[in-house]
Parts: sequence; structure tokens; C-alpha cells
Amino acid sequence: MDRKILTELQLDGRLTVTELAARVKLSVSPCHRRLRDLEREGAIRGYRAVVDPAAVGLNFEALVFVTMRLEDADTVSAFEKAVAAVPHVLQAQRLFGDPDYLLRVAATDLTAFQQLYDQQLARLPGVQRLNSTLVMKHVVDDRPLPG
Repeated sequence: MDRKILTELQLDGRLTVTELAARVKLSVSPCHRRLRDLEREGAIRGYRAVVDPAAVGLNFEALVFVTMRLEDADTVSAFEKAVAAVPHVLQAQRLFGDPDYLLRVAATDLTAFQQLYDQQLARLPGVQRLNSTLVMKHVVDDRPLPG
């Protein structure tokens, strides 16, 4: 039942508890109780609007692969703290193997990305090498987790 609730909320996070209960075929009180439990346990981390980047002028996206010079705890911590402070980095993932990190970066255009790359990304602590590729098109985007 919890998986059904999570699936429905991933499709439409603005459902009322009454609408959610109807979709998962549960009465309102038990549905509300399960929903609060899922929130309290951290299965539901929050609710947000999904904004079209182009609608807010972010028409350019790149994937940046980061190879670190060193991977000691202090360097990794400093890098992760610094990269989290860069607003144009939409996602940052630490990887096994090489490269060490994958960053998803949004910018207004190529010139803005180049400035971000030179002035912020290349200066992140511990960076040895950056390798970028441009996103041509999103084929699967913001898909709900499988149920």
C-alpha cells in the first residue's frame, strides 16, 4: 500500500489526501496515517514544483565529469561542500572508479557555462581534471521511482 501511495504522489504531489485515498483504494484516515508515517520515516523527503529550465532561461545543460587529484577525507569533504554551494550544479554524484564525480550543470548558454566552468568548477578543491559533454535532449526525465 505504501508503494502505491508513493507512486501516486510521484505522479502528482499536489493530490489531496482524499484524492490520494481514492486512487489507492483506501479510506482517508488510514491513508493520511500512512502518508504521515512515510514523511516521518523519510521515504518522502519533500514536495516541490518541477520547473521547466527553458522557462526560466536555463537553456543549456552539461554533464561534467570530475577527476580528483587526491581522494583523502579532507579533500573529498572540501570538494563536496564547495560543489554544493554552486547554484548551477543541479546534481552531484560521487562515482566508483574513474571519474570520481558526475555533475549536472545548467546555464543560460554556452558563454555562461564557460564562465562557470573557468571561474567556479575548475577551481573546486582537489580537482585534477574536468571533462564535459553537452546534453542534446532529455529522453527520460524525472521519472518516478519504480513501484
